Amino acid sequence: MHNKTKLAIAIMSTLVSSLTVNAEEQTSGFVEGSSLTVLNRNFYFNRDYRDHQSSPTGNGYSEAWSHGIISNFESGFTQGTLGFGIDAFAMLGLKLDTGNGRYGPGGSINLLPVNSDGVADDNYSKLGGAVKARLFDTLIKVGDVFPTTPVVHYGDSRLLPESFRGATAENTSIGGLKLQGGRLHAMSQPQVSGMRDQFETFYAGAVASPWIAYFGGDYAPQDNLAFSLYSSRLKDAWNQHYAGMSFTYPLADELSLFGGLNYYKTVDDGKKLLGKLDNDIYSGKLGVKLGAHSLALSHQRNQGDNDFDYLRQSDSIYLDNSIQYSDFNSPKERSWMLRYDLDMTTFGVPGLSFMTRYAKGTDADYSAANSVYMRRDADGNPLTDQHRWERNIEAMYVMQSGTLKDLSLRVRQMNTRATAYESDLDEVRLIVEYPLTVL
Repeated sequence: MHNKTKLAIAIMSTLVSSLTVNAEEQTSGFVEGSSLTVLNRNFYFNRDYRDHQSSPTGNGYSEAWSHGIISNFESGFTQGTLGFGIDAFAMLGLKLDTGNGRYGPGGSINLLPVNSDGVADDNYSKLGGAVKARLFDTLIKVGDVFPTTPVVHYGDSRLLPESFRGATAENTSIGGLKLQGGRLHAMSQPQVSGMRDQFETFYAGAVASPWIAYFGGDYAPQDNLAFSLYSSRLKDAWNQHYAGMSFTYPLADELSLFGGLNYYKTVDDGKKLLGKLDNDIYSGKLGVKLGAHSLALSHQRNQGDNDFDYLRQSDSIYLDNSIQYSDFNSPKERSWMLRYDLDMTTFGVPGLSFMTRYAKGTDADYSAANSVYMRRDADGNPLTDQHRWERNIEAMYVMQSGTLKDLSLRVRQMNTRATAYESDLDEVRLIVEYPLTVL
């Protein structure tokens, strides 16, 4: 095991032991409000490249099996009008199996870090934390943070979660309104140990921006209606603005309508590190829920000349047709998706659920894209009239009681087919999670 891994575990153990042994020396609020959770996440990932020429492994598919241990400590606050506390985490990722040559140079599925030979490391770790202060209804954190907004949202779809480094603030003084803001100067991708990496975007890659800042809020005037408005600035790259709403409208005891709208506006900023940008993209959804069944239809359209981009491996894309693999966010692309959900609680199996969805995108056109986002065919011409489809199937079961209460088992299967601008892929993910509350 690497020295850094041992150090991460030792520091977390020392921290928890110190808080327990010296509890009487702390104020009651700081200790009594503390919590320690440990999440075990077992992750199997198989991606089959139908066109073997596009496979990073050269043998047609990428595969990895790994296990993650994610420990999170959150203290309470010291007593008084102005209270202080700390958050800390220690995470460990373990390679269980990648086979001989099945992971691929660059780690195309981003579960584990790789060395210069393209071989996955046996283990890696993350260690970080933040100091926090609470004044009335305002919470401020400085350090390693996990923001959750439509313009900056940490990603948690791989073995270990993504994080950012900087300062954030939240305020809940007004009933139903939550205001959030922050300024971040580094990020940590899910498959790396480093906590001070530069920013990367999903479609343009690394960008030499010194910081990203954001501000906005969520307002729920009633339980079945919510609005969001946010703005962010990736220094010298883009200004990105978001507006959204969601609703539920009961029609009868077990019958209701639901839906929402999402809209992003992205324009270039300062040095235009990602070229000239002026993108509008939106999605809308309308669905009906009848007892255990939900059926929804959504439409999405990018009216800009470039891909709608966002921070790599993050969840900073609140668009209805951004699904397991495809985002359906290429220039001029329009897409439709039909989604069905089934909750088996009604049929006497609480904790068991199913989901399936099918999305199709057409009219992607790169003829007016800037040099950063341009995609060309073999003859050097901009790609036009591109299209794709994706189908997802998911089954999930969460234990409801007993020693294994809250243990979840999830199977996710995906197929996607596309013209020249995307790969043809089949994918399977098996994820088992077991959360434990220690304090």
